[in-house]
Amino acid sequence: MSSLPLRLLGRRTPVRVPRTRPAGTPLIEIDQVRVELGRRAVLDEIDLVVHTGEVVALVGPNGAGKSTLLAAVCGDVPVATGTIRIDATPQAAWTPTELALRRAVLTQRSVLSFPFTVAEVVRMGRAPWAGLPAADSDDEIVDECLQATDVAQFASRTFTSLSGGEQARAALARVLAQRAAALLLDEPTAALDLHHQELVLRIARQRAAAGDAVVVVLHDLGLAGAYADRIALLSAGRLRAVGPPAQVLTGALLSEVYRHDIEVRAHPETGLPLVVPRRQDPTRQGKEPPT
Repeated sequence: MSSLPLRLLGRRTPVRVPRTRPAGTPLIEIDQVRVELGRRAVLDEIDLVVHTGEVVALVGPNGAGKSTLLAAVCGDVPVATGTIRIDATPQAAWTPTELALRRAVLTQRSVLSFPFTVAEVVRMGRAPWAGLPAADSDDEIVDECLQATDVAQFASRTFTSLSGGEQARAALARVLAQRAAALLLDEPTAALDLHHQELVLRIARQRAAAGDAVVVVLHDLGLAGAYADRIALLSAGRLRAVGPPAQVLTGALLSEVYRHDIEVRAHPETGLPLVVPRRQDPTRQGKEPPT
């Protein structure tokens, strides 16, 4: 997404508006990034490039650094060393508005202090486009995103009156309404039932097919294997593997990283990876084996 200078009414400086780039173009470039919290490295030597047209899943055990990496790409966590480029430009070189035109962020929790309706929350995603020609499509885009995330029936209700899963979908609708080419989603399926987990990941695939670059933090390795083009497996703040699901989701590697005996099988019909932790039969725990 190259940039086009455009002076906005009421603004003192031009805003560089993104243009569409061909599929396969590097949109997020993470180069030897190190992040420190309290003088302790929580991420180190991270190299990762995310291209337009693909879904990249960040997976790994608790504390591996998945959400921290996403926060660094968002610009919410400072980088000690290394470089993060968004749309071929160092992250810090964009103004907040320009960055918001290029990347949209779904955090794990959405907290609102005022009784906004769901429709108003989703419309907040259009704020970066105020004063631009694209703002003429605000109503259409808001309606589309409400429908896509299955929250249109809640449009007039206050956000705080919704259940956790409904709030999560409304927050996703806001992110989609932003129409940024980089979608950064932190555990978007955590509060959702099975049907809506699948819905959210199908939306991620649709956005990638439309030319966006999607980075999604997931704990469910089966979802990652089914919907991601590539998987980045983190462990103790470092990338252990990056590649297609079949390459990363192996029993040996996952068993080592998760410190649990894990088996990976191909689904008999789809061939998609089924990630299964080996378990003892709970009805036989503590019992002597039969003789």
